[in-house]
Amino acid sequence: MKRTIFRAIKYTLLVFLVIFLYKTFWPRNYNVPQSQLRASTKYWNLSTGSKIGYTYITGIGSKKNYPIIYLHGGPGGHVSDRDIRILSALAEDGYDIYFYDQIGSGQSARLDNINDYTVDRHLKDLKEIINKVGAKKVILIGQSWGAILATLFTADNSAMVEKIIVSSPGPIYPVRQELRNVIAPDSLHLRTAFYSNNQGNEKANNLRIKTIRFWATTLHKKLASDQETDDFATYLNFEVNKSTVCDTAKILKAEAGSGFYASVMTFNSLGQLEDPRPKLKNSNIPALVLKGQCDNQKWGFTNEYLELFINHQFVFVPNAGHFISVEQPDSYIKAIKEFLSK
Repeated sequence: MKRTIFRAIKYTLLVFLVIFLYKTFWPRNYNVPQSQLRASTKYWNLSTGSKIGYTYITGIGSKKNYPIIYLHGGPGGHVSDRDIRILSALAEDGYDIYFYDQIGSGQSARLDNINDYTVDRHLKDLKEIINKVGAKKVILIGQSWGAILATLFTADNSAMVEKIIVSSPGPIYPVRQELRNVIAPDSLHLRTAFYSNNQGNEKANNLRIKTIRFWATTLHKKLASDQETDDFATYLNFEVNKSTVCDTAKILKAEAGSGFYASVMTFNSLGQLEDPRPKLKNSNIPALVLKGQCDNQKWGFTNEYLELFINHQFVFVPNAGHFISVEQPDSYIKAIKEFLSK
């Protein structure tokens, strides 16, 4: 009898072990859209080792002195056709515009050594890109994580930045945690999005992806291919992006392009940053700060940009979430055009 019980326990444990190993190490298919090459894509081969895919929109008529460089969200996000379509309206005013996918995402190359996905790498890439376009100064437009990247770059390269525009900016690193509790003015009537980031993460994550993430950040190796993990990033972003709109009817469809390892490892490197605040304090660079009514970023984090960039303009956009251009594209582009015209 005891042998029978012991044998049953042994086989049960074996079954659980097999299931665990299967869920952890067997590749998964997420049945998501695949990335398509954009016809307008060109490439820069940078001295940093980055192969960067970008789209260039030439200014119409009398050219402005300083081009615009758009920095997408993430980290590990990508430039969408929507970004290009909406912001191309700025070319009507004579601005050359560069949209590029940061290394490890979109139509830029993936790196074999994931340790090279760092904030410092992104900053070096951006500096060389500015040199590539031959501009003494540029105008930076940063969305979410792109706003963080633009701010970090400005801290060390203020002489290269004519103006900075941050849309739904994420927190400046190292994060001042006390800013989470700063209460927004009642006059803004901020609203909470119907969905949250946490809901999206909880739905999308699984045992295998948690293991892959641990493997990357602890052992600094790829446990799974870029194809599999980028497909997961597409699936994850679809779920998380539900929190980026006021109106759930405007939730974005799943769209390929995000880079999983670029996201995980860049985010992991944020904790190693030197505090940029002393370099930004009392910066006189003109800054536009855009915030939607349902933005999922804490007010205190947004307000810090207003405190650091004393020469700022703040535009609050009603009935818009974290992606202002999705729900209120006209208000979004109007605010940017008016800011640039001053």
